[in-house]
Amino acid sequence: MWGQERIIETSSSEQEGEKVIMIAANPTIAEGAGDICAFVGKGVEFKGTITYSGTVKIDGYLDGEIHTDGVLLIGEEAVIQAKITAGTIVSKGKVTGDVVAKECEKLRAPAVMNGSVKAPLLSMEDGVLFNGALEMAHSVREIPRELHAVGMIMPPNIKRVNG
Repeated sequence: MWGQERIIETSSSEQEGEKVIMIAANPTIAEGAGDICAFVGKGVEFKGTITYSGTVKIDGYLDGEIHTDGVLLIGEEAVIQAKITAGTIVSKGKVTGDVVAKECEKLRAPAVMNGSVKAPLLSMEDGVLFNGALEMAHSVREIPRELHAVGMIMPPNIKRVNG
């Protein structure tokens, strides 16, 4: 929020004598993605397999496979037909295929997801279209066997009487 904006364009207007600064929020900071190490831009078509560490943003077309333990950012203009395995996935584009997110998947409007999703955590905004199967994989932490949804399961206090 605060301090997460960056100046994307400045221009001066000679007729009005004032400077105009356009500011846009940085979506990678908002999603906790860090620095982008690679980018497939709008209008770019890529066929094949991408394997990487870090954060990659895709705004173009990709047909193939994506493998990473890092972050995959899918922009609004992106069209992806792929098998995806990633640590965290944040999508605003169209994805068709099987997706495995080791940490979480965030579907942001106007995302379209056609296929299966396996993730321990899934968040989905209003306006997202999801057609497919969802498997909530076990998260990293395990629930102790003694715990129940209501609380601890304790054996009743019963005294044994012999005789």
